[in-house]
Amino acid sequence: MGKVILGLTISLDGFAEDINGSVGKLYPDLNTLRDSEVLKESILNTGSVVMSKKEFDMPEDPDSLADNYEYQVPIFIFTDKAPEKHPKETDRISFTFVTDGIESAIRQAKAAAGGKDVTIIGSAITTQLCLGAGLADEMHVDIIPIFLKAGFRPFENINTGSIKLERIKLVELPGGRTHIRFRIAK
Repeated sequence: MGKVILGLTISLDGFAEDINGSVGKLYPDLNTLRDSEVLKESILNTGSVVMSKKEFDMPEDPDSLADNYEYQVPIFIFTDKAPEKHPKETDRISFTFVTDGIESAIRQAKAAAGGKDVTIIGSAITTQLCLGAGLADEMHVDIIPIFLKAGFRPFENINTGSIKLERIKLVELPGGRTHIRFRIAK
C-alpha cells in the first residue's frame, strides 16, 4: 500500500509562498530539480497527485499540464467549484475536481493510485489542512536558501504539539536546495 506524502518547498525564513501567493521564487533551480534523483524517485513512486485549485491554476494555460507536468498520473484538485472548461487530458494524466474537501480528494486519489504513493502538492494552506487533519504519512520538505521576508507560512495555525516527526532522509541537492523527509507518527 502506498503512502500519502505531503511535499512542499519553503524559503530559509519559513515561507511556502510569497506575499502574492506565488511559489516562483522558490524554484530558481527548477531545471536542475527535474534532473535530480529525489524528483525522479517521487515521480516513479507516485500513483496520483492531490493539489488545491490554487496550485492547479499556477500555469497560465492549464492545458499545458497534459504534456508538461512532471507527474503524469491522475490528479485530484480540491476546490469550491470546478472550472467551466475541463483541462486537456491524455491517456496518462487526468483531472478530477473534488468539491467536498481535501479528505475526499485524498480518499479518491488513494483509490486511483494503484497501490503507489499519493503525492500532495503543498501550499501553506494545504499543509495546514493536511497536518491538522492527520492526512499524511510522510512530509517531504525542500528548503531553498533564499529569504522571502513575507508571505505565507505552512506551519502556522496548526497544533504542532500533537505532531511527531521522525527524520528519515536528508539530501543536499545542487543549487543549495536541501531535501528532508519525515515520517509522521500517528
